[in-house]
Amino acid sequence: MTNPYVPVLAMLAVALVMGFGGLAASWVIGPHRYNKAKLEEYECGVDPSPHPRQGGRFPVRFYLVAMSFIIFDIEVVFLYPWAANFAGLGLGATIAMMAFLALITVPLVYEWRRGGLDWDGGESSDG
Repeated sequence: MTNPYVPVLAMLAVALVMGFGGLAASWVIGPHRYNKAKLEEYECGVDPSPHPRQGGRFPVRFYLVAMSFIIFDIEVVFLYPWAANFAGLGLGATIAMMAFLALITVPLVYEWRRGGLDWDGGESSDG
């Protein structure tokens, strides 16, 4: 009788060997031709400026969009297992998931109403 963790450890060892092996192979096989363009910072195809124009801060909107993505991405992660086993879970799990959906809908509606889901900065696209 073998230890039940042996397959997990074997898979971990294979993953580590493949990951580090790929990095080592690309370092050994890959070309090493450095030039000025490769060593510079990349800013969307524009030459990098030494000092940002607006003080170097990201707009708060950037962080709000990132946090909204995280919140609603977690919602989808919780919905997948529920949807996969929907038939066998019963009424209790269905009620729990409906409560979860109701709770997560409140921030979605709030974000939608305050214009957080508008990509053009809250301006209307009517013209």
